[in-house]
Amino acid sequence: MEVWFTEKQTPNLAISCRVNKVLCSEQTPFQKLAILDTLEFGRMLTLDNVIQTTVKDEFIYHEMITHVGLNTHPNPRQVLVIGGGDGGSIREVVKHRQVEKARMVEIDGRVIEAAKEFLPELSCGYADPRVEILVDDGIKHVKDHQDAYDMIVVDSTDPVGPAKGLFNEAFYQNVHSALKEDGLFVAQTESPFFNRKLIKDIHQVLRRIFPIVRLYMAYIPTYPGGLWTFTIGSKRHDPVKAALDGLGDFNNKYYSPAVHRSAFVLPPFVEELVK
Repeated sequence: MEVWFTEKQTPNLAISCRVNKVLCSEQTPFQKLAILDTLEFGRMLTLDNVIQTTVKDEFIYHEMITHVGLNTHPNPRQVLVIGGGDGGSIREVVKHRQVEKARMVEIDGRVIEAAKEFLPELSCGYADPRVEILVDDGIKHVKDHQDAYDMIVVDSTDPVGPAKGLFNEAFYQNVHSALKEDGLFVAQTESPFFNRKLIKDIHQVLRRIFPIVRLYMAYIPTYPGGLWTFTIGSKRHDPVKAALDGLGDFNNKYYSPAVHRSAFVLPPFVEELVK
């Protein structure tokens, strides 16, 4: 018997993957968690029946949500990851030697434990002594920690359920307060095909808070439409003007200085969203 997982990416679009084995499936206090062994993408993490990451293409998302900001800030010593329970973002953050503390605040502890058991390629960074894991509400955390971080990574799920509060003005104001005087933050900001209004609204809000706001893109096969956006809000450092010469490549598979620069070159239909 063939078993397939299907994500309804929009009311009119779905993606299906053939499943070899269900490794984990449970209802946590916050969401439905599953880890599936798929034939096309390998092990796949889903939350509330939405694909979060797979071992085949996860490097694209995790390299781009972290290294762009880390290589824009000249000295990112204190870094916070909100969400990101699979561990991929933390794994990339601790590749940077100047990082002294990498703190992750994930609201759902079961995601962390499942990643440790079934996604060792992603969660391997948890073993780094600079990493601190807090099972807590990231919204509350940034509200309670002012002037604490050089960089904040908002590695969230879609703006529904537990992540809904990570896409509003009050949260972004608290992120601004939690950053040091030259800090910056990076967030995943959904699809330019299917979330156009969300992207436009986010940029209008962020321009009222941060002097520098930039959108950039990457291509992630398992996300709706493939083309995905990230947004930087920065107090001082412009990612378009970042000094990238002499960077180590950390054995990256997607990110490079050339990709960093080109990611900010937006096609006209995306550029019009952020004018």
